[in-house]
Amino acid sequence: MATRRPHNDLDEREVDLARWRRAVVAFWWIPIAGLVAGAILGLLYSFSGSGSYKASALISLGQPVSPGGALVTSFGSNPRAISLITSSASAQAAAEQAAGMSSGALRGHVSVAQVGTTTGAGATRAAPLISLMVQGAHPKKVEDAANALAKRVVALTTAPYVGAKIKTYESVLNTTNSQLASISNRLAILNQVISTQHLAPLDKLVLISQVDNAEQRQGNLYDQKATTDQQLTFAEQVESAKVITSARSEKASAHSRNSSMAIGALIGLILGAIAAIVYDGRPKLAPA
Repeated sequence: MATRRPHNDLDEREVDLARWRRAVVAFWWIPIAGLVAGAILGLLYSFSGSGSYKASALISLGQPVSPGGALVTSFGSNPRAISLITSSASAQAAAEQAAGMSSGALRGHVSVAQVGTTTGAGATRAAPLISLMVQGAHPKKVEDAANALAKRVVALTTAPYVGAKIKTYESVLNTTNSQLASISNRLAILNQVISTQHLAPLDKLVLISQVDNAEQRQGNLYDQKATTDQQLTFAEQVESAKVITSARSEKASAHSRNSSMAIGALIGLILGAIAAIVYDGRPKLAPA
């Protein structure tokens, strides 16, 4: 009685690999044709980005502080908030309308990225820089949409809180300037009286004392004005969110030609090898 040989999967795999190798060698022209076709398709694909445009706006979120100088933590200084704002349906609909785009044209074409990272002891006081990019087929519309979204980001983040502080500083400056103008007029009158009129020593002493007091008050107001000017500049330049660079459209970079050709050629070679194996395994017709 013959002994049945046990089934061996490894032997079958070796046979299959050998058959596949022979098929690829025998029908070598099929993988080569696949490689050439893949390289050509990859080259054509590398030109597919030439009709696309992008526009990027650079935004500073600002770093608001309280009147006591402590950092104010809010969603407006969180870079993630920008992504949520710009991806919202309401923000994109408003930007589409401002740019003359059709409804839904911005869906999937808006991206937000933080520019650079800050580490170390001063990281908590760094004002994040955000790059907001919009892509599309029409350069002017892409540019207008990016700028509209950037303005909306500024309007919804730190600008409202800091804007109220700016109005307060401006009001203080107006009052200070009015008081300085009044004191200047008073000093001019007092100095004119002292220099042009003959006064009794006691009267002259009184007027000189008034001049001294007015000049002291004037100096205090100048100090106050200088401090308020610094606070106003800090609020406008550091604390408040603002658009650093407005968006300008430019052609999007085309896909890398060399990498597209290499990837296409590799895919074509693999598909050609599979086709050669399948072709070799086709049913053979018996001779008539």
